[in-house]
Amino acid sequence: MSSQVEVKRVFLLFFLTGKRLQEWISVILCFSLIGFNFYNLLFYLQLEHTSSVIVGIFAGVITADFLSGLFHWGADTWGSVELPIVGKFLQHQAALSEQGIIFLVEIYLFINEALYETCPWECYVFALIIFITMTNQIHKWSHTYFGLPRWVIFLQDWHVILPRKHHRIHHVSPHETYFCITTGWLNYPLEKIRFWRCLENIIQAVTGEKPRADDMKWAQKIK
Repeated sequence: MSSQVEVKRVFLLFFLTGKRLQEWISVILCFSLIGFNFYNLLFYLQLEHTSSVIVGIFAGVITADFLSGLFHWGADTWGSVELPIVGKFLQHQAALSEQGIIFLVEIYLFINEALYETCPWECYVFALIIFITMTNQIHKWSHTYFGLPRWVIFLQDWHVILPRKHHRIHHVSPHETYFCITTGWLNYPLEKIRFWRCLENIIQAVTGEKPRADDMKWAQKIK
């Protein structure tokens, strides 16, 4: 019995070490590619692009915020704790401190002269990738009340990224609103037009499934 415990302990240690190494490699690759792409965008940026680039960046951030809300809403509302991936996401909602920092590796490269013509579009894609990549970390910061760097608090206070006070609204039972977790800019307008409720009503009418039907189930599993 003791040998089995030791094997499990060694395996867990090996897994965590490998996972941490993978995260560091992902972070290094991600920021290296971000720096490379940023340099290329600046190199091909022209003054006449200014207004369209600003619109492109803003649209990229808005798109990232909406996609974060769509995934968050889908996992919270229709997911089950038994599902391999979504189940873990639901449990994370009650135990966020167990979640490590995860970065997606940015693989979109801007390397050719066509950037001169497509710079506004590439700025949209660049902003979208940056904010999608950072969404998981931004979400974690919104649950962190001690030890945050001042620059993070500054960005939260100015609502450049998801503020802590803003995100608390989502965690008030029954957790049916404010799903966007990148900047949170879309939460109020989507709530105003009852966007998520309309989607839930359509899905329930078509499938017969009730939204958030297993909320108590995942809460009990956490305990």
